[in-house]
Amino acid sequence: MHDVWFRRTDALAVTPRHRVHGRSSSAPPFLIPCAVALCLGVMLVLGGCVTVTEDNLKKAEGYYQEGIANLDTDRQQAFVSFQKAIQADPRHKEANYYLGHLYALQGKNKQAEEEFRKVLRIDPDYSEAYNYLGQVLEPQDRWPEAIESYRRALSNPLYATPDVVWFRLGKALAHEGYMEKATEAFEDALRISPPNVPPAEIHLELGRAYYRLGYDTKAREALKRVTSLDKKGGEYAVAAHKLLERLKP
Repeated sequence: MHDVWFRRTDALAVTPRHRVHGRSSSAPPFLIPCAVALCLGVMLVLGGCVTVTEDNLKKAEGYYQEGIANLDTDRQQAFVSFQKAIQADPRHKEANYYLGHLYALQGKNKQAEEEFRKVLRIDPDYSEAYNYLGQVLEPQDRWPEAIESYRRALSNPLYATPDVVWFRLGKALAHEGYMEKATEAFEDALRISPPNVPPAEIHLELGRAYYRLGYDTKAREALKRVTSLDKKGGEYAVAAHKLLERLKP
């Protein structure tokens, strides 16, 4: 499906089929026309009473594939294509999902939230939408809702990349001060193989959580693991070394 993980520090967004590396993408910035957004809203309101013909279903899928093809190179055109897909089929959840993705890349978290909630009204079991919903709730300082959204994503036993959500859940729990639960979430993330989140990053957050709990021995073990995984002395190793210096010998 379309699992997405983005970090507030670098706006990283990752999907299995399409990886968009933050603001370093070669795609130019885009603006969403007001008329297009208004048209989309009207179609969604009316969608409940629209009968979608076989021809419209095919058109919707064509527009959706067109949007996917342009996602990394022409986001403006991708948005228009996804909007056309929804006009043809108001219940095309994938098109709604990627509209939310495009809004999130622009930092328009409220609009992105609206799109992900539309997806979940169409398919309440869409775990990827719960994951991304949690990520756009965080910048709105709605952490309890984000935590609940991550838990809803993890309720699906067939979820393809659960470590992504365990990691996000752990960080959200740590932000809210639930450090014991945060360490459990990070440990669960580390159990997933092959990993979709850099293990060094997970160990770093685990070490920070143990440090805040006063578990110096466990914190030291986790942080030393970071340095062994990040052998080139990258950002994770640097952060781990700084925290290790603050721990008692």
